[in-house]
Amino acid sequence: MGLIARSFLFLGALNGALVVALGAYGAHALQARESAALFQTAVQYHMFHALGLIAVGVVAAQQTGRGLLIGAGGLMFLGILFFCGTIYLSAITGYRGLSALTPIGGMAFILAWLLLATAVVWR
Repeated sequence: MGLIARSFLFLGALNGALVVALGAYGAHALQARESAALFQTAVQYHMFHALGLIAVGVVAAQQTGRGLLIGAGGLMFLGILFFCGTIYLSAITGYRGLSALTPIGGMAFILAWLLLATAVVWR
């Protein structure tokens, strides 16, 4: 298995562990209903995209021509940081100063899935 596949499988697994820990934190530490609901949204998107990183790693292990896959995995990770990260920050601290990054993270998710679909079709 190549470095690209191993890297995205590792990132996916690491983010899977992180999202479970964050989910437990959110379930037990956040008392405000609005914050808990916001946090839950981040947890859901984070888990979906941790699995997406694993999917990128699996596809990368099976094919050559990985440029699209590197883009897909990179954008998925960037989406986790910008979309989920800003929501986590807002839910925990109430600070909304980085909320302009949230839609950029959402667009990164969309582009990542489109690149993954393209990589699979052009295999």
